[in-house]
Amino acid sequence: MVISDRIDKRRFEEARIKVLTGNHDPHGFGTLAEKTVHAVMKQYYLPNEDYHEVPIGNYIADIYTGEEIIEIQNANFGHMRDKLAAFLPEYQVYLVYPFPHKRWIIWLDAETGEVKEKNLVRMTGSIYHALPEFFRIKAYLTDPNLHIRVPLIDMEEYRLLDGKRSKRSKKIGSHRYDRVPVELVDEVVIDEVRDYLQLLPYDLPEEFTTADMAKTAHINKYLAQETLKLLYDIGIVARVGKRGKAYIYRVYEEL
Repeated sequence: MVISDRIDKRRFEEARIKVLTGNHDPHGFGTLAEKTVHAVMKQYYLPNEDYHEVPIGNYIADIYTGEEIIEIQNANFGHMRDKLAAFLPEYQVYLVYPFPHKRWIIWLDAETGEVKEKNLVRMTGSIYHALPEFFRIKAYLTDPNLHIRVPLIDMEEYRLLDGKRSKRSKKIGSHRYDRVPVELVDEVVIDEVRDYLQLLPYDLPEEFTTADMAKTAHINKYLAQETLKLLYDIGIVARVGKRGKAYIYRVYEEL
């Protein structure tokens, strides 16, 4: 088994330095355009590059050990649906979702590469912020062959001030150039459906609402609502009534 349920900060730092100094030899298959976080996580989970970028059927696995597949997805789990449909019937699949814990935005001049400004984003990322992506693969979350890892990583995000504006924003044009991991802080481990229980704070009442969840988990009501919706959809909690317009939830007794 390559992936454990414990983080190894020393191994992570070794992987980070190896990638940042260019001392790794990607095999190809599109990895020349590979971003830094993705490359570091591959080195972290399995430094032996003989197991990287391995063709399996019509797809290429980020890591394949002969028994396990490790897929590192930085965003948009929707891109994983076809791979999961192909891999899960035959393999143990570990889906890794590196997520920013603390994040610094570093603004770069697009022509000179000069650092213009560095800002710390106030939000501290957590598993709750990562959950919206899980809805994209909801049909696979209860598959016993699917295991999920959400490493929480302090990152520096480099943005080029190139005049390009996103479709959603009218701010001064920029786009994300790369993200560089600084430190591995923690990792959320989901190996089976019961592991989603860790998303429910221990001091929740036996029956609870979204407001109770938000208060005890120290998150906003939107994140609490999305978390409980996901847990309801995969059979972790049941809706047992209403308090006004709010659903009342309870953990399934079978769990």
